[in-house]
Amino acid sequence: MTYYVGILDGSGEVWGVRIPDCPGAFGAGATAEAAIASAVAGLTLWAEATVKAGETLPAPRSIAEIAGHPEDAPKTDEGEVAVLIPLLRDSGRTVRANLTLDAGLLAAIDEEAALRGLTRSAFMASAAREKIQARH
Repeated sequence: MTYYVGILDGSGEVWGVRIPDCPGAFGAGATAEAAIASAVAGLTLWAEATVKAGETLPAPRSIAEIAGHPEDAPKTDEGEVAVLIPLLRDSGRTVRANLTLDAGLLAAIDEEAALRGLTRSAFMASAAREKIQARH
């Protein structure tokens, strides 16, 4: 998985994340965690638009490289910190996977997927993306 360095800033009810290597990619939220999750989604959309426009995605710089660049480095005296933002991109190719689940859990998944108008696979992929985004 590819990770880009994000700069998290804020306090209280207003948080933001900017991604120096990806101009225009950002996230915002009421908490630091919400801003990071928003940045994961924002980076994904930004990458899709960049590729669709025929442009190449920039190579991510390391935290040390970002920290050594005066315009991009976190302003630690203002409470900014560096965070890693994963780039979650679909490859455009589906792969069949065999999973083993408790029968009751599988029934609950199928019921919830049906309520949302999703297939089991779409529901599971969505749940996995949410879990991955929440971790960062």
